[in-house]
Amino acid sequence: MAPHAPRLPLIAFAVASLGIAIFSSMDAVMKGLVLALGAYNALTWRTMAGIVASGVPYALSRPKRPSREAMRLHLVRAAVSAVMAFLFFWGLGRVPMAQAIALSFIAPIIALFLAAWLLRERITRVTIIATALAFAGVLLILWGQAQAELGHDAFLGAIAILVSAVCYAWNIILMRQQSLVAGPMEVSFYQSLFISLAFLLAAPWLLELPAIDHVPALALAAILATASLFLLSWAYARAEANYLAPTEYTGFLWATLWGWVVFGESVSFFTVAGAALIVGGCIIAARRRDHAPVADTEAQI
Repeated sequence: MAPHAPRLPLIAFAVASLGIAIFSSMDAVMKGLVLALGAYNALTWRTMAGIVASGVPYALSRPKRPSREAMRLHLVRAAVSAVMAFLFFWGLGRVPMAQAIALSFIAPIIALFLAAWLLRERITRVTIIATALAFAGVLLILWGQAQAELGHDAFLGAIAILVSAVCYAWNIILMRQQSLVAGPMEVSFYQSLFISLAFLLAAPWLLELPAIDHVPALALAAILATASLFLLSWAYARAEANYLAPTEYTGFLWATLWGWVVFGESVSFFTVAGAALIVGGCIIAARRRDHAPVADTEAQI
């Protein structure tokens, strides 16, 4: 086994890239559902379908009872993910896919500041420069949005995605912690279960039964989400977060492709240039450290 050990991070990188590709494809399916059903109903029915999609293989694996620490992380990440997902998909229904994904790239930069707050890490001059570069990218995308006259709803959608990125920054930390105390099947099942329960709290007022013709898309979205979560959990258990973080940026290519093919969306120069600035800022910030923000302090959160 030892001679093959150096290959494991490369395999994890490839698996994480596949997970992002599948997740981006799920975004395209979900955008159509959000436009048809609304963000709340699309997410609630998808996550409930996800309980079945993830629960069957999990049950067949004859799982052991999760540890107390694992259950705590499942609950915390589910709460964060519920807010993150609702804001992202609500925004996705109002802005082009490529723009939404580009704005979400600010999450790794935000993660550095969350690490400083939660883990008392030092904010360096390089971090400040990287943040300024990424912030300039966000402003450029919003400027392009204004020039394109996409309307007030698109601006609110962009703001929702930026707030979702804050949640995703915390989610990055939680995903790494979670993958070290629970297997991919367990993570997939409990995330679907707890996120569904969170959304169902509002069911008496908001939940509506979808038309039968939306069921295949809901099932497909649940399967894609489960597969992506399984692959990413597997990868993050075998490589550090900072090594796998660049795979997130491949999502821009998939979002551009699906936005064009499915929704006829074009990508503006402002979105591409803004994404380049944000990614550049993230790369500069990542070069200042040798490990993930929580790789050696995971028990502190």
